[in-house]
Amino acid sequence: MEKIMTKNKVVIGTRASKLALWQAEWVKSELERMNPGLQVELNKIKTTGDKILDVPLAKVGGKGLFVKEIEEALLRGEADLAVHSMKDVPTEFPQGLHLAVICEREDPRDAFIAPLQGSTFKVQRFSELPAGSTLGTSSLRRSSQLLSLRPDLKIVQLRGNLETRFRKLDEGQFDAMILATAGVKRLGWEQRITEIIDPAISLPAIGQGAIGIECRTDDGFINSLIAPLNHNVTSICVRAERALLKRLQGGCQVPIAAHAVIREGRLVMDGLVGSVTGDRIIKEHIEGNIEDAETIGITLGEKLLSMGADKILAEVYGSEVNPVDAP
Repeated sequence: MEKIMTKNKVVIGTRASKLALWQAEWVKSELERMNPGLQVELNKIKTTGDKILDVPLAKVGGKGLFVKEIEEALLRGEADLAVHSMKDVPTEFPQGLHLAVICEREDPRDAFIAPLQGSTFKVQRFSELPAGSTLGTSSLRRSSQLLSLRPDLKIVQLRGNLETRFRKLDEGQFDAMILATAGVKRLGWEQRITEIIDPAISLPAIGQGAIGIECRTDDGFINSLIAPLNHNVTSICVRAERALLKRLQGGCQVPIAAHAVIREGRLVMDGLVGSVTGDRIIKEHIEGNIEDAETIGITLGEKLLSMGADKILAEVYGSEVNPVDAP
């Protein structure tokens, strides 16, 4: 039987943004609660995505903008585990690392945020935005879907932390913004949400609202230590969504969306690929057995490709995506 080394101190690799630190601190407190006497430290690491703040992420290109440097720290032994927002995690891992745990998901939907005028909101819902309004978002996925419904809107790229975004909104730099509900709630700004946007209007990002924990494959102690944090239902749904992303060869900065839920014992999933301008949206729905989650995700990805998503993605990537190739 394999002997699992034990230790009383572990190090979490994390980005230094407020949301990343909230997530890492939550994992830290859970591990310490479940393991009295265990010391957990945070190693705050600056990633490529954190360093480039003056360019929209879609233009930076590449995958793993918010995880690469943290993965390098894991491989060097400078961290024992890494805590990520699942929507930032690529579908391929460096040799020796794996996604060991997916924690219980917060609300995966997008949130509509309007500026404050005194103690009231200028508008309450996305549908109430006047013609020609400016809308702030950091995501091609959101802008693609919202422009398809409202081509009159002007999209403004958002970067920077949540406080900066709210300040710019309330200063009148744009008329409303769309953020992930999960991040807004986790950082205590929930009172600013006036509408949770229906996935029929804005299908969420793959893995949105879920926290993932990555570690070294061969570290038996860490793998067993973090295993209780895995949430089975969330893990099934997010792995289905990620299988679709892998089939589409997509990163987190392309107009791909998917949302899986378990309903009446079956996996129910919607997937979407949109053009950057929102003039073309390809959307499909699939259902199947829970145990076939990853196969369902791949099948949905292939359906989208056969419906024309391959052409849209080729434009985004600047290269062909073959709908009949294996993932």
